Amino acid sequence: MGKVYIVGAGPGDPDLLTIKGLKCIQQADVIVYDRLVNKELLREAKAGTEFIYCGKQPKFHTMPQEMINQLLVQHALLGKVVTRLKGGDPFVFGRGAEEIEELVRNNISYEVVPGITAGVAAPAYAGIPITHRELGNSFAIITGHCKSGEPPDIKWESLVHGVDTLAIYMGVGNLPYICDQFVKHGKRADTPVAIIQEGTTQQQKTIVGTIETIVRIAQETKIKNPAMIVVGEVVSFKHRIEQIQEANQKVTMEQFQEAN
Repeated sequence: MGKVYIVGAGPGDPDLLTIKGLKCIQQADVIVYDRLVNKELLREAKAGTEFIYCGKQPKFHTMPQEMINQLLVQHALLGKVVTRLKGGDPFVFGRGAEEIEELVRNNISYEVVPGITAGVAAPAYAGIPITHRELGNSFAIITGHCKSGEPPDIKWESLVHGVDTLAIYMGVGNLPYICDQFVKHGKRADTPVAIIQEGTTQQQKTIVGTIETIVRIAQETKIKNPAMIVVGEVVSFKHRIEQIQEANQKVTMEQFQEAN
């Protein structure tokens, strides 16, 4: 009997993989990996490792989740060490729980290796703290996408009035709907919003606006998935830091000019 490791690969930067996650890649006989996994990580696998791609995109899945579940079971029953490599963290919109359930039904040994999730990492790489004792003491992570399209079962009123900061996964396609829900349930239209596309990677792109303006800005800048939406006053911290940096650069330039 083999074993399955459900591993979070982190949000994109390969250096954010945990040491334990790296060990799981290095010892795997089979690696089943998702679309958002940085392909550089696959180079760490040993010779002879079998790679199986099962990435999902909006409206296009390489293979259904049920087939992925069965793949893990089949290879483990052959006595292989299987590493199921997922972007971010396996339990944050990663369907890791569904895969574990199938493994348990088949009496297969498994282990979960947590990963850094984009809801924390992408804002950090963009200069936005997910919490700040002056700007936001609480945060929630929610999905902006569901099977039926718009996420109607999200408790918008509770989120608007009970949480300081919201990190929204997979929400760019539903951005107008999401902004409408915020305003409808009492969120100020001038609340800061940031969208970080391909966070923590070399292709990272960040735009900043408000609930009232972010849809237009996203359209103008052609922001697309994968992207993280951050809503809350913590977004203003990015501008605060940029102002300090600009002031420091101005002082340094003036000192240089005086010295010469």
